[in-house]
Amino acid sequence: MPLNSKQPRIEPLTPPYEEAAEAALARLGHTPIQLFRVWARRPELVQGIAGWGGHYFSRRSALTLRQRELVIDRTTALCGADYEWGVHVAAFAERAGFDAEQLASLATGGPADDCWDAADRAVIAAVDELRATADLSDAAWAALVSATGEDAAVELLLVCGWYHAVSFTVRALRLPLEPGTEPIAAHTAA
Repeated sequence: MPLNSKQPRIEPLTPPYEEAAEAALARLGHTPIQLFRVWARRPELVQGIAGWGGHYFSRRSALTLRQRELVIDRTTALCGADYEWGVHVAAFAERAGFDAEQLASLATGGPADDCWDAADRAVIAAVDELRATADLSDAAWAALVSATGEDAAVELLLVCGWYHAVSFTVRALRLPLEPGTEPIAAHTAA
């Protein structure tokens, strides 16, 4: 049985929401997807998460939308987090400019694939190296800084780590795919 076809271990809240949960979900500023409805069971948890996401999903971030989504999609693919992959691909892949070949590469390919330019390669290689070693070599760091700048490189480290935590969460909670989203395998090269 595929991972995300199991019942969730914690049922997300369902409407009508209590006032505190409603306010917490409004603070996230998005459609209340299952993950947000699990977090909203503890509205005080949402306060910290909303501050974090409010930065990385705003124009204040040093990462471009494309760089951020490269990090998130690659991290969630490497972690096998179908739920989070599906949410991000559905919501952001087109805005980030990803085509089918690039999504397949993010799912199962690598930074050397022909579909990437040098800047994208540096971001994907950094994510891969962080996943494999929990560190970056001097060469990977230099390539990343050259591609993104120092401030964005620091933010990349944090976003990569955060999406490991999100991936662990959605997998361990057994959250099924959101309507209109697809698992990682739907984007692999034929």
